[in-house]
Amino acid sequence: MENGRLYLIPAPLSDSAVSDYIPAKVRDVVNSLRYFVVEDLRTARRYISRLKTDTPIDGLNFSLFNEHTDIKTVSMLLDPVFQGYDLGLLSDAGMPCIADPGEELVRAAHSSGVTVIPLAGPSSIFMALTASGLSGEKFSFEGYLPAKVPDLIKTLRKLEQQSRQDNQSRIFIETPYRSAKMFETVLNTCSPDTLLCVACDITSPGEFIKTLQVREWKKNIPQINKKPCIFILQA
Repeated sequence: MENGRLYLIPAPLSDSAVSDYIPAKVRDVVNSLRYFVVEDLRTARRYISRLKTDTPIDGLNFSLFNEHTDIKTVSMLLDPVFQGYDLGLLSDAGMPCIADPGEELVRAAHSSGVTVIPLAGPSSIFMALTASGLSGEKFSFEGYLPAKVPDLIKTLRKLEQQSRQDNQSRIFIETPYRSAKMFETVLNTCSPDTLLCVACDITSPGEFIKTLQVREWKKNIPQINKKPCIFILQA
């Protein structure tokens, strides 16, 4: 019996119509799958229901993989693949394994000789970068920065210095409830002429993407509190 394949399935970034941002190819693949590894069961079931697949949602099999999963048990999630079934990896939003759990499962698949197939779909990180006007040739994704303000300030200064030295854009993210505080700290820490892109609610009706120098941001601070945001700076 041949092994199945592991598909990396993109999910919408917002509640916008699935057809607007999810390619038809994704629906076709999801329609063929019976086994899924998901970050959140409720979110995954709702998304697959919106894709209007042929198989009733109760006929599908879901396994959880998130920050609470014991890494030692990850390889067990591939059991359907070794039984000849294709398996879908699905995150809450965007592309799996980019600022989301999943890389350990993909690594385990490679180690076991399982074919990994990424499907195209929305990624807030790359959509923000392309719309920022900042360097898409040389960039670095930093993930989440330190939560404690003294450590955050130190990190921001380091990123700004590295950006200036390497002519490289630096991308980082923050949880919605800390977005406003992050923005405030960036404005109070970085040089006035440093460029900063703020990208919020990407693909939603309230989408906001704008790049200005820090000095210009201080003149007109947007309301981004409790909104999912991508920040990109270039010194």
